[in-house]
Amino acid sequence: MGQDIRLKPLNTLTIPKLIKLQAENFSSKPALISDNEVLSFADLDNLSTNIATHLIHLGILPGDRAAIWAPNMNEWVLAAIAIHKAGGVLVPINTRMKGKEAAYILNNSEAKVLFSVKTFLGTDYFELLENEELPYLQHQISLDEDESKESDQSFKNFKEQALDVKLPEISEDDMADIIFTSGTTGKPKGVISSHLQNIKVFNYWSTYIGLNANDQYLIVNPFFHTFGYKAGWLASVMSGATAYPCPVFDADKIIEMIDKQKISMLPGPPTLYQSILTSKLIGTMDISSLRLGVTGAASIPVQLIKDMKEKLGFETVITAYGLTESTGVVTMCTPKDNYETIATTSGCAIADVEVKCINQDGQEVPVGEPGEILVRGYNITQGYFNNPEATQEAIDNKGWLHTGDIGILDDNGYIKITDRSKDMFIVGGFNAYPAEIENILCDHPAISQAAVIGIEDERMGEVAKAYVVLKPNQALDSDSLLQWSKDNMANYKVPREIVFVKELPTNAAGKIMKYLLKDQSSK
Repeated sequence: MGQDIRLKPLNTLTIPKLIKLQAENFSSKPALISDNEVLSFADLDNLSTNIATHLIHLGILPGDRAAIWAPNMNEWVLAAIAIHKAGGVLVPINTRMKGKEAAYILNNSEAKVLFSVKTFLGTDYFELLENEELPYLQHQISLDEDESKESDQSFKNFKEQALDVKLPEISEDDMADIIFTSGTTGKPKGVISSHLQNIKVFNYWSTYIGLNANDQYLIVNPFFHTFGYKAGWLASVMSGATAYPCPVFDADKIIEMIDKQKISMLPGPPTLYQSILTSKLIGTMDISSLRLGVTGAASIPVQLIKDMKEKLGFETVITAYGLTESTGVVTMCTPKDNYETIATTSGCAIADVEVKCINQDGQEVPVGEPGEILVRGYNITQGYFNNPEATQEAIDNKGWLHTGDIGILDDNGYIKITDRSKDMFIVGGFNAYPAEIENILCDHPAISQAAVIGIEDERMGEVAKAYVVLKPNQALDSDSLLQWSKDNMANYKVPREIVFVKELPTNAAGKIMKYLLKDQSSK
């Protein structure tokens, strides 16, 4: 059962053609506004074309991968569009990652080019990679300095002048991006999306929520995530809206931005809205421009949805469900749904997408009974990059994506998520996968085994708690391991609690029984 709405006319199904079309439609209208720069839709098109010619000159061929490891900023968008125009495949990297984690993605994607920054929150990202083996990486280009490591590769110079090279033709089925997500093995997997999938899904999404050219869109969700990239600046460009990239989340500054720029569109995880609601600035500034809010999580308090509408003034609040493997969207609530429906369900399938729930035997379960959520449609990934085994495991021969999430479908086709996939938990809007954290912990020379669970946290929703078994004759304390974790993994993955145990509870097959750890932790 899919939703049926009238889509905005869209005569293009590739990102480069979209950019050109919107440059014609909106020309001098601001597309991106940062603290020190305003870029029009025409600027987006012209400057990204200039950069694309330099990428081609550097040897980027159609299908080659190019990565961006940087916070939300105008330059991120320009680099991304340029990669697409050069026929390349965009590989976003999480800014919270450390060198080892980023190197894995660069190597696994075989990225030839990296765009990054030297000065974000005191971090030089290039420096984090200095001791890493990067056999495929040929060029590193700084987005925030006039001079990069290689003097002839200044991003400023890239923008200012086009080289005499021809841009390739891009087809709708060409690979547009590879976004890495983690799985049960703990090794991140690169999810492939095409131009057609990105355009079609987020044309639907932006039309459905009512995003339009009059909107001022504050993008707090990070660009390295589908929410900030595809539902963020791409949807904004597609709708003719003006986007404001926000590099750092600060509730007070966001409220000031809403007041100053008359922000109307503000999506984010539940924690974003909770932080705004508890800010001391609420009531002292004008936030009446707020119009559209989009959020999602396994569990959202009904009161939060009520407060978003009644205290923050949102006309439309929508919750949705999706995975990177589904181009970010599977189901959405409707603007007309009541508070409880919006809070406790994730809506019904978008148009041309099927959803069902099955039991352990692979049989579809009756309405109202829990089962694993399966999804089929044009939005399902072409597969995991260079990983046919994982692709075959996730997508069956009838085209159904096995999400690993548990849900219940009701009579109206609305889905309620009851359990997140493979023990995953959500830390302040970021998906944390225990297996990935466990793998990193086990790289510590003193650790033999590790088991990670998610525990409740008032501010972040959930955080990691680690149970650790040391190797014989090894000593380690919580503070030392905590510091090591901060040095070796993204902050949202770092365990907030560490418990040293002699052994982990296992079943007859040797599998760790995490439910016992969860029971123990809750006492």
